[in-house]
Amino acid sequence: MSQTELSHKGIGPIGVFDSGYGGLTILNAIRQRLPQYDYLYLGDNARTPYGTRSFEVVYHYTLECVKKLFELDCHLVILACNTASAKALRSIQQRDLPGLAPNRRVLGVIRPTVEAIGSLTETRHVGLVGTTGTIQSQSYPLEIAKLFPDIVVTGEACPMWVPLVENGEYDSDGADYFVKKNLDHLFSVDPAIDTLILGCTHYPLLVNKIQKYLPKHVALVIQGDIVADSLADYLSRHPEMEQKCSQGGKCRFLTTEAEEKFAASASVFMAENINARQIQL
Repeated sequence: MSQTELSHKGIGPIGVFDSGYGGLTILNAIRQRLPQYDYLYLGDNARTPYGTRSFEVVYHYTLECVKKLFELDCHLVILACNTASAKALRSIQQRDLPGLAPNRRVLGVIRPTVEAIGSLTETRHVGLVGTTGTIQSQSYPLEIAKLFPDIVVTGEACPMWVPLVENGEYDSDGADYFVKKNLDHLFSVDPAIDTLILGCTHYPLLVNKIQKYLPKHVALVIQGDIVADSLADYLSRHPEMEQKCSQGGKCRFLTTEAEEKFAASASVFMAENINARQIQL
């Protein structure tokens, strides 16, 4: 798809993309903070999870979805997915956008989260829980080192946490076992951690379990409100982009999976009935 093939409508919704359902927690926070805008959510649910896939596959899938949102009149797209932000965002921003859509923007969830860390940690030891892909990418430690080189980051891959959420088991005894196991290991590696980043958009649904096993002095960093505040700041600093975001207070949902399956699973994350439309990429 070339620039000339993109829709030339002057305004459109803000696109929100995730490989699955976790990005709905980001969308919820953004809509609460900025209810006046229109939003178009795209979940690549047929190919989820991204967390265990290679960098090249995640980049390819994410770029396909970004192109689709561009075709559907989105001038600004938020990658509400830590794995996509870690493995694809920089390549899309630097390699693809200049030729594909130089006047459109794609933003992620890692940078806003990192920017908030410096004021939260006193020991300068930060913990990170995320998918295997996010942890292996080293994106968080690399970004944190750019802004706060004195902060030590210790990551813990939690491959069972997303399946627990997506199968509705986030309040189960099984969730207790895996959450405790991962947190115990993380804090055994670095007991000085005083701030924990939830580096996956599914993890807010596990907050009750996480807080149960988290040392009381540790601050929990949940991305939704941080990303929403960052987006509000971005739009205030870029009026040329803000003017391209339509304001009708509407939200639509697209999925690469069956519509009924998306609606049923999305209800875990959204306190409303969801009507989704299935699309082909």
